[in-house]
Amino acid sequence: MTDSVVLKGMTWSDPRGYDPVVAAASAFAETHPGVSIEWDKRSLQGFESTPVDELAARYDLMVIDHPHVGSVADRGCLLPFEKFASEDALAELANHSVGRSFQSYFLHGHQWALPIDAATQVQAHRADLSPRVQNWSDVIRKAEDGHVIWPLRSPHVLMNLYTLAANVGHPCATSYGDLIDPETGRQVLEQLRAVAKHMDDAFYAMDPIAVLDELSSSDRYHLSPLVYLYKGYANDGYRKHRIHFTDMPVLGRNGPLGSALGGTGMAVSAKTAHPQLCTEFALWVAGAECQRGLYVKANGQPGNALAWSDPAVNAETLDAYFNTRLTHETAWLRPRHDGYMRFQEEGSEIVADALRGKLEPDQAVTRLNERFRASFNRESN
Repeated sequence: MTDSVVLKGMTWSDPRGYDPVVAAASAFAETHPGVSIEWDKRSLQGFESTPVDELAARYDLMVIDHPHVGSVADRGCLLPFEKFASEDALAELANHSVGRSFQSYFLHGHQWALPIDAATQVQAHRADLSPRVQNWSDVIRKAEDGHVIWPLRSPHVLMNLYTLAANVGHPCATSYGDLIDPETGRQVLEQLRAVAKHMDDAFYAMDPIAVLDELSSSDRYHLSPLVYLYKGYANDGYRKHRIHFTDMPVLGRNGPLGSALGGTGMAVSAKTAHPQLCTEFALWVAGAECQRGLYVKANGQPGNALAWSDPAVNAETLDAYFNTRLTHETAWLRPRHDGYMRFQEEGSEIVADALRGKLEPDQAVTRLNERFRASFNRESN
């Protein structure tokens, strides 16, 4: 390649989101003379809320959250991967997916991103202070003792509703209609309230990073019952105390299934001048070789199942991947329709009001269902 190529990328600011893509860009440049990838970063809140089409206008590569896919799938701002990636390459990544991570970026017949990071709501606890819990009733008892810390900032407060609804066998809707049936909604909100009434009001401003920072630095709290996996907190030396991640505590009778899927994927802007090069980079970063090697060594949390199954990868994280694998494999996939992202904000406010006692469970369920149905008709609102 005779001319230099500078690609621009956007990711999120946590070491888990920034460090591995920067390391990958450096390694990619070594095998592609004249090519460099410069990464910018934004906060977790910005990552969860910034419209992808705005990023695609300025960046070649983006690390995105799968619920955004519906808002951009038909707008022409992302490049479908099958346009430049071979069928075999995509099939291999689909076969290596942790749970529904690969599927979460497939919509309307196209693959809009490749999973580079897998996460879902799991249990985080300080094993030096107390053992993990098995059931939601155990969580309530821990909360009564003042030992539970919980991220209740939007959208995580809504994710708790999703997770427990699916866990009791009545997952929330992903297509037009009521989000949740009244009986399930009432049951789940009552169970969430049984824990939340013992929570500090400050938790409603805390995301998983803030919660895990507190859990790993203070002996006041022993447990966060539903929090997205952040493997860094299990690494030796990352914080004062190491955190153990294990399967979620259950409310239903079918084990740790139904957790609201998270994670991230790498997308390519439809406006990039170098679509083939961007596709090649994304395929390599999502592949097993990079994921179980360079990616995890650079603080990354992989999305490739071969990395999750690697004993050496697990050894660095107190077996976080082994110990949460079932929860990840049975995770529930959120709605992804155009209009969902605004509902996610509204739904989080409704659930938060219910947990604070500002709304009765039946009122909250009615409002959730009204706003969810309306989210499919935003253009006419």
